Amino acid sequence: MNKPISPFQSLLPALVVLVIFALVPLASPSNRMLSLAISAGINIVALYGLSVLFGQTGILSMGHAALVGVGAYVAAIFARDYGIGFWVALPLGGVLAAIAAAIIGVPSLRVSGHHFVIMTFAFGQLLAIVLTNGGDYTGAATGLDLQMPVAFFGRSLDSELTGYYLLVVAFVTISAVASWAIINSPYGRTLRAIRENEKLAMSLGINVGRHKIGAFVVSGIFAGVSGVLLAYFLRHISPSQFASFPSIYLALMVMIGGARLLLGPIAGGVLVAFLPEVLNLDPVESRILYGVCLIAVILLLPNGLIAGLIDGWRALFKASHRSNGDKDARSAAATEAGR
Repeated sequence: MNKPISPFQSLLPALVVLVIFALVPLASPSNRMLSLAISAGINIVALYGLSVLFGQTGILSMGHAALVGVGAYVAAIFARDYGIGFWVALPLGGVLAAIAAAIIGVPSLRVSGHHFVIMTFAFGQLLAIVLTNGGDYTGAATGLDLQMPVAFFGRSLDSELTGYYLLVVAFVTISAVASWAIINSPYGRTLRAIRENEKLAMSLGINVGRHKIGAFVVSGIFAGVSGVLLAYFLRHISPSQFASFPSIYLALMVMIGGARLLLGPIAGGVLVAFLPEVLNLDPVESRILYGVCLIAVILLLPNGLIAGLIDGWRALFKASHRSNGDKDARSAAATEAGR
């Protein structure tokens, strides 16, 4: 009989992977690889929020990039108009993105299933239209530049990619721990009850609507922080980066990696960022590959790549254990017969 896995044991593999990522600069990777790794890490921060919404609550949003955009534009506008830097913009971006999630969540969560997906998709398109027509305030279709440096204890992290990479790894670690805490809290168990059987949860007195909106707000905090990190990394943002199609890529990442395990967002973010580079694919070929991967995951690994690998390993281990047991039984029978 398998022993139950403790909460800390579920966190440990993700922490080990993140420690390995923190040691990557020791291998002196190229700036191209570091840039891809930073982009993947920024996406992973948002994916941890999406995993709370989708993996724990069972709600898939196709407008999550819009919440990332809220954080990014908060960072850029506050830096331009008020001189507010990175460390103050981080909590502000998270809070304002959470407020935006609440605003869109209240009417959207009155519906469910594909209707909710359509409404969040429309929200992403609507935000892109608003930003494009925002004039000088939002930079219109051209977007906004961000010139303020990111300083840490008096040292600028903008002079080299390694410093910003380690900063992003730190925020990915914080996001993983925060997601783990939510999953293993009473609140996380309530969200899973809603995911498994919404009507039964309602019959037990759980306020399903309030908890769904709460999950959307929590995911918005992750997305807002991701947006601030993205704005300070790219130094230029535009509306097209936060429309509905980038949201589809985020949903693709979390579905490929798996939304219910802590390693899922990491796997999804890294695969989508690096696979086209490793295979030397152009943008069109990359989209085809993403589509094929998504279909394969849905048909073969419905819980994501990481969960599929774990299930495969367990099946292999059980088969090996069963085979060894049969050999021992045959050996014992032969010995008994020899007597």
